[in-house]
Amino acid sequence: MATRELQNISEIRRHFHRNEDPVYFISATNFNLLGIDEWCKNFKYICYIDCYDGRHPNVFCPSEQPHAEFQSIEEINNYLLQHKEVIDLIKRRGGKPKFVFLMFDEETERLSKELGAEVWFPKAKLRTKCDNKIETVRIGNKAGVPSVPNTLSEVKSYEHLKKICDKAGLGHDLVLQSAFGDSGHTTFFIKSEADFRRHEHEIVGEGEIKIMKRIDCRGSAIEACATKEGTIVGPLMTELVGFKELTPYRGGWCGNEIFSTAFPPKTRQRARELTFQFGEQLRKEGYRGYFELDFLIDKKTGEIWLGELNPRITGASSMTNHAAFAHADAPLFLFHLLEFSKKKFHLDVEALNARWADAEMIDSWSQMVIKHTDDSVDIVTHAPQTGIYRMLEDGRVVYDRFDYHRRAVESENEAFFLRILRPGDFRYEGADLGILVTRGRSMTNGFKLNERAKKWIHGIKQGFAAKPFEAVQAGPAFADPAFKIM
Repeated sequence: MATRELQNISEIRRHFHRNEDPVYFISATNFNLLGIDEWCKNFKYICYIDCYDGRHPNVFCPSEQPHAEFQSIEEINNYLLQHKEVIDLIKRRGGKPKFVFLMFDEETERLSKELGAEVWFPKAKLRTKCDNKIETVRIGNKAGVPSVPNTLSEVKSYEHLKKICDKAGLGHDLVLQSAFGDSGHTTFFIKSEADFRRHEHEIVGEGEIKIMKRIDCRGSAIEACATKEGTIVGPLMTELVGFKELTPYRGGWCGNEIFSTAFPPKTRQRARELTFQFGEQLRKEGYRGYFELDFLIDKKTGEIWLGELNPRITGASSMTNHAAFAHADAPLFLFHLLEFSKKKFHLDVEALNARWADAEMIDSWSQMVIKHTDDSVDIVTHAPQTGIYRMLEDGRVVYDRFDYHRRAVESENEAFFLRILRPGDFRYEGADLGILVTRGRSMTNGFKLNERAKKWIHGIKQGFAAKPFEAVQAGPAFADPAFKIM
């Protein structure tokens, strides 16, 4: 390929259309980067879970081999990188392989190097440092991106916690977060000693804790990409959080919506400005590429507070990379690949960000991550297959046709379902059943699940069948895992 500098979006798109080096997204599923294979030639997915029953042309799932119970998504990826069928595929396809991951560690980096592959993300050590919720506050402070009034401290007891908060002027209605982990498992709402006792073993002895004043807020998410030319910023999305129909975890993320009027124009613009500032500070910290910020928007004042940083692609990435602006220009993740490709390019980031801020560039979609919410364990005997589903006039949900493109959804009466849990799998509280993507909103203006969303959730859950099994057989292996796969 020509070595001259890429000068505009058209040339960047052409560059990836003619890409010769194989690029692999290695993860439990291909959900996070759905559709990127159609923008980048020689892009393939290597996955542990086959969501498509072998019908997706660019998804490779090796046969199951004996392995220890997975404790993290990093362990899933390290298992895949040592699988003979995966190694054979990578060697057979040749070239200079590039790997991208949702999550990885230093062992993943070592295994990648053994396979002669480059990891197209910042080093695991740097990602871990940035991922620390305590460090996020510090980076935000440097960038001029404020966090909810908070203090950082070890917590020894409830009395100690009260003293800390009295000194910091935070009051006693609190939200505590430990340094790592997703919001469903490591965010604790503490208003009384009884609340503290319930989570004491997860707070005391866990090192520095982020202690925040509790505010009445809306959750939001925004993704961006820090490049040598500046930080490219995506749209501000709403977050679905803690809905009992979708997740058993209070405060647990369970989906997103993207639509042009999600928040007032001033709020959207301010969030974009803060994200740009944060991205520019990340560049100074040595981080580059894709990242996501959660913002908390105060319902009363409209103030925007930094919630957390995810230095990676996320569960919201499929929304960002399928928005109207992504089809008009290029998906945000393509700029991440460009940044790591070492290809010389010039980009007017200011003009691109201004274009992506235009409401005309955003169409209306929502996604819901559907978990098993009952406190029970059984074995799945039937699961709805991946594809397009239709809602009938009486509210019933029926399978319509196979597809792996979410754009195949034609109206709000259709939805794309990506199945995660398969027949033969254990279904336990918190297990991911699948992801449902629809046109239009899934929440009301008051940020409650709307009736249409409830019918969709009920209809999909009705498609699962399971048989009971003796709890004594389960043992600890089938307890709720401490990690999410997306």
